[in-house]
Amino acid sequence: MSGTGDGFEPLAGLRATELADGALRQATHPNGTTLCVGRHAGNLFAVKDHCPHAEFPLSEGTLYANGELECCWHGARFDCRTGAVLRGPADQELVRYDVVEREGVVFVRRAR
Repeated sequence: MSGTGDGFEPLAGLRATELADGALRQATHPNGTTLCVGRHAGNLFAVKDHCPHAEFPLSEGTLYANGELECCWHGARFDCRTGAVLRGPADQELVRYDVVEREGVVFVRRAR
């Protein structure tokens, strides 16, 4: 399955049904970028899968019920919806991706 013409690309090997609320999963964008994909309050989100503080995979972190995504290495926290830094030591927001689900397939494109 290739891109859709609107900039969205499918994440191979990841079905939307595999992501329960609060779940995090690592996935690879067709260009090779590793992403952290999750579901919060029923909505899918995707961010680049590294903490801007020390490059640790965010997919190994924790997603809290309030939407905070915590890096388990040094405790930096981010808003999973906006990528904003909520607690250091990180001082750069996350690289975000727009996400849509089409027939169970997760599609992403770099957020503008």
